[in-house]
Amino acid sequence: MSTFTNPVLPGFYPDPSICRVGEDYYLVTSSFAYFPGVPIFHSRDLVHWKQIGHVLQRVSQLDLDGLEHSQGIFAPTLRYYGGLFYLITTNVGKGGNFVVTAEDPAGPWSDPYWLPNAPGIDPSLFFDDDGQAYYCGTRPAPEGEKYSGNWEIYLQKFDTETLSLVGETYPLWRGALKDAIWPEAPHIYKKDGWYYLLIAEGGTGHHHAVTIARSQDITGPYVGNPANPILTHRHLGRDYPIVNTGHADLVETQNGEWWMVLLASRPSGGYYRNLGRETFLVPVVWEDGWPIVSPGTGKVEWNYPVPDLPQGSPEPMPHRDDFNDKELGFVWNFIRTPREKFWSLTERPDYLRIQLKPETIDEQKNPAFIGRRQQHHDFTATTVLEFEPAGSHEEAGLVLIQNNKYYYRFVVTRLNDEKVVQLVRCVNGKKETLAVKTLEYKRVYLQVVACGQDYSFYFGPDQKADEVLFEKADGRILSTDAAGGFVGTYIGLYATSTGQTSTNYVDFDWFQYTGES
Repeated sequence: MSTFTNPVLPGFYPDPSICRVGEDYYLVTSSFAYFPGVPIFHSRDLVHWKQIGHVLQRVSQLDLDGLEHSQGIFAPTLRYYGGLFYLITTNVGKGGNFVVTAEDPAGPWSDPYWLPNAPGIDPSLFFDDDGQAYYCGTRPAPEGEKYSGNWEIYLQKFDTETLSLVGETYPLWRGALKDAIWPEAPHIYKKDGWYYLLIAEGGTGHHHAVTIARSQDITGPYVGNPANPILTHRHLGRDYPIVNTGHADLVETQNGEWWMVLLASRPSGGYYRNLGRETFLVPVVWEDGWPIVSPGTGKVEWNYPVPDLPQGSPEPMPHRDDFNDKELGFVWNFIRTPREKFWSLTERPDYLRIQLKPETIDEQKNPAFIGRRQQHHDFTATTVLEFEPAGSHEEAGLVLIQNNKYYYRFVVTRLNDEKVVQLVRCVNGKKETLAVKTLEYKRVYLQVVACGQDYSFYFGPDQKADEVLFEKADGRILSTDAAGGFVGTYIGLYATSTGQTSTNYVDFDWFQYTGES
């Protein structure tokens, strides 16, 4: 029997939500302050996933102006009913909860229908057998936040005609533990006459957990599973290779199997999670009216037998982008909402041209940055660029970023009338130049090689890129454990004129990313 390996979506793909339509499976994840928002994937075997687009890909759908990296789009839920896909989520810092719809999951999706009377985060939708839809979310407890994380799960009817909330709200549950913190990520399912309420609790860090309760009436009362939590790794210690398991969603296959998607992280070089929270897949069976997650071990394993579904083939990772398409590939994202187009794939065919913008990577704005996720602890990222900086205020190259206060900037610029390549490290907003070397050629190859938490930076006039700029820089600054927040590391192409107006640009011929582990 063949097996699959976790995670099924490596890198920063947190808060997975899944739904099945016939033999097709669709999955979405959070995207925070990156644009386009909410990547959406398709699979027929639950193991091999192909990205088919982004749900929020138009400026009219997604305002991220001025937000921190870890604000923006939290915890989407994807559901299908009556020929229509529903995506409900929260834009933290820019309007709260909203829903969008589409007939085709690849899009186009509607503009947001805002839910102004829906407090809190992590909204979910449930469609009952009679067609009545319900909104389920998490909000501060009505008596006030007596302690941090004193929230509750609540329910309200959802009108599918007006896409709005109607009627009274019903408090459902506050989690399995007494004084549980951050009961969140609620999803409701119906099985054998019971309504099951699956949630996460304990916070999205090391003490994350999945718990479940049930009721014979959708409005409650809900009674917790005596075996709660049904999944957690918090008792396994910080040295365990898979940590902070939680924020799950369940799906039943057409063959009657049950599976769970969830987030978890893989630390490296100590308890440092550069890759962010990733998407894992685990089997579920039902016993005495309750789900058993990862039967026999009770924890997320690296390998499992594949689901009883026709097996697909691995979707080849876009290792290399030669920028010869008309549009950027789905792998690429911007930081916050791009209000004007600063990039082109046509001005110089087979190149990505990026116009220098006054905004810098340090600001909570939309810099001239186009990036992709780091998906492996060991990776090599290489690009080649042509750029003639007009002065020390102009630079272009690669950026490895956790947020605007924690990053590495590996750029070509000009210092003392010389064209140079330099490496700048930023920790908690404090910048330090680690290395500078003179360049004497127009076409520059830049390469980053990571081995665990050792990040090395090379450059050169050809693809060998064998000139050392700096070796074994500490990658731990690119982890959420150093920088805070909820996102993973991005690697991006970047250009700035540092506060000045410029007509200059940089041309990137190609970008290549390869990784393992």
